Amino acid sequence: MQLKIMPKKKRLPAGRVALILFLCQMISALEVPLDPKLLEDLVQPPTITQQSPKDYIIDPRENIVIQCEAKGKPPPSFSWTRNGTHFDIDKDPLVTMQPGSGTLTINIMSEGKAETYEGVYQCTARNERGAAISNNIVVRPSRSPLWTKEKLEPITLRNGQSLVLPCRPPLGLPPPIIFWMDNSFQRLPQSERVSQGLNGDLYFSNVLPEDTREDYICYARFNHTQTIQQKQPISVKVISAKPNRERPPTFLTPEGNTSNKEELRGNVLSLECIAEGLPTPVIYWIKEDGTLPTNRTFYRNFKKTLQIIQVSEADSGNYQCIAKNALGAIHHTISVTVKAAPYWILAPQNLVLSPGEDGSLICRANGNPKPRISWLSNGVPIEIAPDDPSRKIDGDTIIFSNVQERSSAVYQCNASNEYGYLLANAFVNVLAEPPRILTSANTLYQVIANRPALLDCAFFGSPLPTIEWFKGAKGSALRDDIYVLHENGTLEIPVAQKDSTGTYTCVARNKLGMAKNEVHLEIKDPTRIIKQPEYAVVQRGSTVSFECKVKHDHTLTLTITWLKDNGELPSDGRFTVDKDHLEVADVRDSDGGAYTCVANTTLDMVSASAVLSVVAPTPTPAPIYDVPNPPFDLELTDQLDKSVQLSWTPGDDNNSPITKFIIEYEDAMHEAGLWHHQTEVPGTQTTAQLKLSPYVNYSFRVMAVNSLGRSLPSEPSEQYLTKAAEPDTNPTAVEGLGSEPDNLVITWKPLNGFESNGPGLQYKVSWLQKDGDDEWASVVVANVSKYIVSGTPTFVPYLIKVQALNDVGFAPEPAVVMGHSGEDLPMVAPGNVRVNVVNSTLAEVHWDPVPLKSIRGHLQGYRIYYWKAQEGSLKRNRRHIEKKILTFQGSKTHGMLPGLEPFSHYALNVRVVNGKGEGPASPDRVFNTPEGVPSAPSSLKIVNPTLDSLTLEWDPPSRPNGILTEYTLKYQPINSTHELGPLVDLKIPANKTRWTLKNLNFSTRYKFYFYAQTAAGSGSQITEEAVTTVDEAGILPPDVGAGKAMASRQVDIATQGWFIGLMCAVALLILILLIVCFIRRNKGGKYPVKEKEDAHADPEIQPMKEDDGTFGEYSDAEDHKPLKKGSRTPSDRTVKKEDSDDSLVDYGEGVNGQFNEDGSFIGQYSGKKEKEPAEGNESSEAPSPVNAMNSFV
Repeated sequence: MQLKIMPKKKRLPAGRVALILFLCQMISALEVPLDPKLLEDLVQPPTITQQSPKDYIIDPRENIVIQCEAKGKPPPSFSWTRNGTHFDIDKDPLVTMQPGSGTLTINIMSEGKAETYEGVYQCTARNERGAAISNNIVVRPSRSPLWTKEKLEPITLRNGQSLVLPCRPPLGLPPPIIFWMDNSFQRLPQSERVSQGLNGDLYFSNVLPEDTREDYICYARFNHTQTIQQKQPISVKVISAKPNRERPPTFLTPEGNTSNKEELRGNVLSLECIAEGLPTPVIYWIKEDGTLPTNRTFYRNFKKTLQIIQVSEADSGNYQCIAKNALGAIHHTISVTVKAAPYWILAPQNLVLSPGEDGSLICRANGNPKPRISWLSNGVPIEIAPDDPSRKIDGDTIIFSNVQERSSAVYQCNASNEYGYLLANAFVNVLAEPPRILTSANTLYQVIANRPALLDCAFFGSPLPTIEWFKGAKGSALRDDIYVLHENGTLEIPVAQKDSTGTYTCVARNKLGMAKNEVHLEIKDPTRIIKQPEYAVVQRGSTVSFECKVKHDHTLTLTITWLKDNGELPSDGRFTVDKDHLEVADVRDSDGGAYTCVANTTLDMVSASAVLSVVAPTPTPAPIYDVPNPPFDLELTDQLDKSVQLSWTPGDDNNSPITKFIIEYEDAMHEAGLWHHQTEVPGTQTTAQLKLSPYVNYSFRVMAVNSLGRSLPSEPSEQYLTKAAEPDTNPTAVEGLGSEPDNLVITWKPLNGFESNGPGLQYKVSWLQKDGDDEWASVVVANVSKYIVSGTPTFVPYLIKVQALNDVGFAPEPAVVMGHSGEDLPMVAPGNVRVNVVNSTLAEVHWDPVPLKSIRGHLQGYRIYYWKAQEGSLKRNRRHIEKKILTFQGSKTHGMLPGLEPFSHYALNVRVVNGKGEGPASPDRVFNTPEGVPSAPSSLKIVNPTLDSLTLEWDPPSRPNGILTEYTLKYQPINSTHELGPLVDLKIPANKTRWTLKNLNFSTRYKFYFYAQTAAGSGSQITEEAVTTVDEAGILPPDVGAGKAMASRQVDIATQGWFIGLMCAVALLILILLIVCFIRRNKGGKYPVKEKEDAHADPEIQPMKEDDGTFGEYSDAEDHKPLKKGSRTPSDRTVKKEDSDDSLVDYGEGVNGQFNEDGSFIGQYSGKKEKEPAEGNESSEAPSPVNAMNSFV
């Protein structure tokens, strides 16, 4: 019984009394170690080691050999059944069985026929411990029948028509390989237009005159018997008339719009579509519900055949072939169903137990449909086998308890469905053996310091022994945590030190006895080169010396060897080796190169190199410096599975020494044309030992580097294909997340081609519900990146692992990751929702958390929906209400609602959120916010100014934020020096929107401050300025909102001296011009004033046109005539629609307009709803265009 060495290690915790390894409580898949002395004493049930295939097709011209080999102790005897009954080989002189073997040889070459021995055979190997059986071996002779004779009429058709030439080969065993040739045994050319179908028929999408021939011959090759049968030749004649009209595609095969295809898991799925049409159609393939697998999909027969290798259940679905030419396209849908013969998930393993122990045999298989599991004992169905009280059958598991020696037997597990069966033998061998240690006694281990030390202790025993290690003659137990104990009993010291030297004792114990063995460990000093040879440049004819001083463990024998360019030194008297020196006399050009000092002991080896450069003794012209020339003569030697030695010859260094070589590799199998960095070596080396990966087609190239740069790459080396091996790594990024409430989607990042280490890359996907009673479930899938487990409970944790495998074997045991099955919407709403109103715009909400089980997913947080509603109309208007949402991450149970409107009625509910979405809403909770201060009044206008009064009109605040209690109006005069007078405070009832101030000073500017109040306090104010008139016909007051700067420049222009003087000057100038014109007219004839007046009307007497905006009559500022239509803005500073068709409002896109002091458009007309005034003492309105003109100074 031998434990396999596993990479898994167990560290020994400090403080334990002894270093003990409990290897197993229950042993499964355990084999007896192949130690010759041990095998002489131990009995073992039979095990089938070799047998013929289940479907065994034989050549009827040769003897029949049906294999059956087995091992066991004592050696087993063999018997056979044929077609379910005993096959007595002694009664048939043609049948013999080799001694010590169960292999049958049936001599049909001398006499007899193969058909006589056709049937189902089964071999039984038996000894005193049980009986093992082989598979049912179906023996059938191969058949290659002739074609039935038929008369084939010549075929005549017109140019462009479609044609199908039938083959219909005879049924053979195995089926023949079909191909079409002519009388000269030349294969007929095939193309997109002419091709052979899977059934052997020859299809023409359209015929051409050159298709005319009389020797279309279908051949059937039967490989098993190495025979070829041929059909009668078919004659085809194509009439070279005008070709048929072009036509869209139609399918020659398959027929109809849909068809079905069934294939077994692991086989090659072949789908075929052949179409006819003119011009020749082109075929395309798609998978309707997914994508075609990239690495397993191949197109054959000019894309008319789609093949998917290693097909699995994931490849089921609808595949669509599309035939297309210039006149149209058609498609055909093939529904593919992948069934599966049984395949192993966990085959039963041999079981070695000691009396009184417990164990189990597990037999798990999968397939489509699900296979049925049945058990046999020693080849007999377990239902009729002799009863064993220690045995209990539980479906796919046999449980053994308190076994005795009579419990030894061979059990067979049969997993079968309609597509096939699996049969596995597994024995239960009950042994009672005291411990034995198989490692030689007093073995001496010598290890270099600071390297790992491995002390072996191979053992056997039944029950399985426990292992203890002790150090020292007095048997002191190992207590430190610096030791690692492997499952095969080996003791590892990861970093051996001098104090690790000593005697170690391995003790194996079970209930039948104890065995021990001593081994010895010596720690040696490492070998070191304390003075390395140095790079030298010498002239031709001189002497050079290299020194190599070495320090080593004095108990080890040291050997120093000198090499030149990794080869032996030349056998020349000029080379002298003396202890740690190498001297070269009379140096020549050929002596240049790398010299290496190699220091060897029995345990380690070190080396150091130096380069010798030989130069001419006489001065030479200035050298030309450049990057090195490429290396050449690349050679691969010492070709092993995982390493190879690469050697090369350096190119010219171009007078700058080579400092290093860069080695790159190309993988022609997986990434042709792409070069990767492999390693770098010093410039003194011309060889490198390269580590390789399995299943890679390597090519190497080398580049040299000096101080000036890198050389061009060398020519690639020869290719070297490494052997396939099991994968080294497993997929990464393994995750388990459900996409639906009842599934678990396992995803991973697949290995690339370089990492696969061999063909047939697959993945073993395993999952186990955490904290559940089930065992690991597994499935082997193709090279994909996802597997979906259906029928899982909602949101439960799963342990997941994904292991890579290929045709060679499995990758190391993968890491286990945690995942969860799919989430579902939460079932319960948060309870006990409470609202605490903090102030008029802020509320705090509390709720009780939802139980974790009812969340049914990852808790994302809680979400509050809240909205403003009128009291009593909550349900009636809900569909028209805009709800606001606040989300609180994590498990918080309270949150703040900011930005509420004062004096408002609100409702809210709370919902829990997981990765799937929201749960149900809690019952609506309503709350009211208290009053707040109001916003500023919406507008403030001063109308009807008189000598001593001003009338104020306003609109209430757009947001009262409560019940208005009153308005406050404050105003004060502004004198000509811009100083503010006394402030008057006036309270106005809340129901007023108009107020007249009387007894004001005439021609005085006033500034007004106006705001509303609620019980919560005063709101924002709005300010305005206005002027009382000089007299009843005085100048209109400036527009509201000119601001303080405007008030400082607002002066009656008609009373200014400069203006009176200017007007007088203008009048005098006009008078002079009139006199001059009068004089010139009298002196020089008529002056065409009338015509010019008619052509250019005087703007001072033209009325203003409403449609083009030209000026009307001029009105002097001193003339107290009313302004005519279009010349001034009305006194209430509003522009009416009927007064101007070209209103500025029309250009504002719905936004009210204002003018700045320079007449630019900046704001809104007072006739429209005003924006909220800005804070401060400035007016919220801009002056009208008229006031801007009047205020120009």
